[in-house]
Amino acid sequence: MKTALIIGGGFAGCASAFQLAELGNWDVTIVEANDYLGAGVKTNWYGGHPYTFGPRHFLTEDLKAFEHLNKHVPLRKLSHKFYTYVEQDNDFYNFPINMIDINRMPDKEIIHKEIKNAIGPKEAKNLEEYWLFSVGETIYKKFIKSYNKKMWLVDSNTELDTFEWSQKNELTSDRNKASEQIPDYIPIKDGPEEAYENCYSGYPYANNGYDDYFSISTKDAKVLLNTMIEKYDIPNKTVYLNNEKMRFDIIINTISPDTLFDFQYGELKFIGRDFHKIVLPMKECFPKDVFFLYYANDEAFTRIVEYKKFTKHESNTTLLGLEIASNKGKHYPMPIKSEIEKAEKYFEIMPDGVFSIGRAGKYDYNVDIDDCIVQAMEVADEIS
Repeated sequence: MKTALIIGGGFAGCASAFQLAELGNWDVTIVEANDYLGAGVKTNWYGGHPYTFGPRHFLTEDLKAFEHLNKHVPLRKLSHKFYTYVEQDNDFYNFPINMIDINRMPDKEIIHKEIKNAIGPKEAKNLEEYWLFSVGETIYKKFIKSYNKKMWLVDSNTELDTFEWSQKNELTSDRNKASEQIPDYIPIKDGPEEAYENCYSGYPYANNGYDDYFSISTKDAKVLLNTMIEKYDIPNKTVYLNNEKMRFDIIINTISPDTLFDFQYGELKFIGRDFHKIVLPMKECFPKDVFFLYYANDEAFTRIVEYKKFTKHESNTTLLGLEIASNKGKHYPMPIKSEIEKAEKYFEIMPDGVFSIGRAGKYDYNVDIDDCIVQAMEVADEIS
């Protein structure tokens, strides 16, 4: 029987264990530093309400990923909207940015002129230029400038010298444009207010969210919780656990790749989150189908989530989650070329049989639950 080590018991690690179990003939060990599986996707409880660390709805364009998860953790399909509060207008607008809202803004004529004169992001060198060149100064200042500075804890958005992640997250796969006069490169919807109208979107029916998946996927694995690997010898696919030298046929890593090589090229930068739970004395707080409220001004927090919109939990109170960017935790890889290049150096020295997946493992902000499943499937295909 072949042996596999999975480093990290979050969604990527659990999905990997599931795929290896499906292949059969694999003796799987999962090492997790926490005393539970699931990482930030695990369901916790506060004030009688289920919640996860930040919003964790399942969103994908990949039918195979949706069907896989839905089979084991049945998903309730969701329709939802995101709003951004723009203080200078004292109004909430849809996000992704929508032409419907632009047409009711007090400075709509200026915005239309800036969009018409936009040169396009082809020559953009950073996030600030991408948005300025695509939509102009007014929309950039309203929605993007302050939000991204506080989200990434930077003094200027020119420090963020990549923007592909922003394109993916601000656009839907199909903007359903009503006007052919809007160039494709402009990141503005001109159609339905639904945030992602052409994706599979859902959340588990079960009140414990995704937790059953973590149990199902790891039932045949040896799970070591509250455990830290003492030493890595990745070229030899070897680690030291409890002072014991252990060699494996493959290693699937889901944590930051610099850790595996004793930070020999330097430590990779991440942004964390401080998360605050707030219970309000009302059944619901947000408008119908609105899940997130983004705040694009000088307030410290980035967004607020109402969990009932996902969980459909029945209660006379409601639970909100408020997020503030911090240097505590490794939640989001930095979208900076030098950091991405540093991560690539670590990937280059990983030998055959060592795979790095998941948001931290790939050092890729865009990786979400569905990507973790797909990446685990790809590893299984490669070793089968």
